[in-house]
Amino acid sequence: MSGARRSALERASRDAGATERAAASTTPRAGEFASALMRPGVQVIAECKRRSPSKGILRPHYDPVRIASGYAAAGAAAISVLTEPSFFDGHLDHLRAVRAAVSLPTLRKDFIATEFQLLEARAAGADAVLLIVAALQRQQFTTLLAAAANVGLMALVEVHTPEEARVALDHGAMLVGVNSRDLQTLAVSTWVFESLAMLIKPGVTWVAESGIRTPEDVRQVGALGYSAVLIGERFMTADDPGATLRQFIAESRAMEAT
Repeated sequence: MSGARRSALERASRDAGATERAAASTTPRAGEFASALMRPGVQVIAECKRRSPSKGILRPHYDPVRIASGYAAAGAAAISVLTEPSFFDGHLDHLRAVRAAVSLPTLRKDFIATEFQLLEARAAGADAVLLIVAALQRQQFTTLLAAAANVGLMALVEVHTPEEARVALDHGAMLVGVNSRDLQTLAVSTWVFESLAMLIKPGVTWVAESGIRTPEDVRQVGALGYSAVLIGERFMTADDPGATLRQFIAESRAMEAT
């Protein structure tokens, strides 16, 4: 074995060991994440992300801790933090910093494909992770869903079609996110929320993702049976994301009450 190859393997082994030790020292709040979305009214998972593949840079001066703190003060139920670096300019350090700064439960938003990423998520302070049915082989999805539970993380299982939703439900997903954005074209069609609403039944919490921009949108998905919405771009492009969220929640609650 070459010296360079041996060095790389030794470095990978050290990194894995450090991650495992860090994961063992944390206590995820998977139950708290789930229960936060089941409170009365449609709850908001507010997202921290600097960039999106469809819109490019959303916030040139990106401070995830300041944004998350504003979200927490404004009444968010949970915080989603992008950690994917290539398309969203994310980093695990963003999640670590947010977790240290706010008490709300946190979601690691990334393309999770390995069990090691689950350990990374726990080590960085995540309480939940995103599993995208369309991005995983069936056996891979089954393995990761079980592994997430084994390491104490809630899985937000993202689906785009009724077929994917049935896969999620058949495998025991308790938190299902319906993404109205097509992963291939990046186009948004909020009709997807209605097309999957027929599968909503008691016992599973459903989250509407992408395309939610107004309190009226929240009212509509709430009427369909969704318990929460995940919103990023709407707030990330605002001058003050926290203040915008506060007004958004107030208007949504007023609309729910009428």
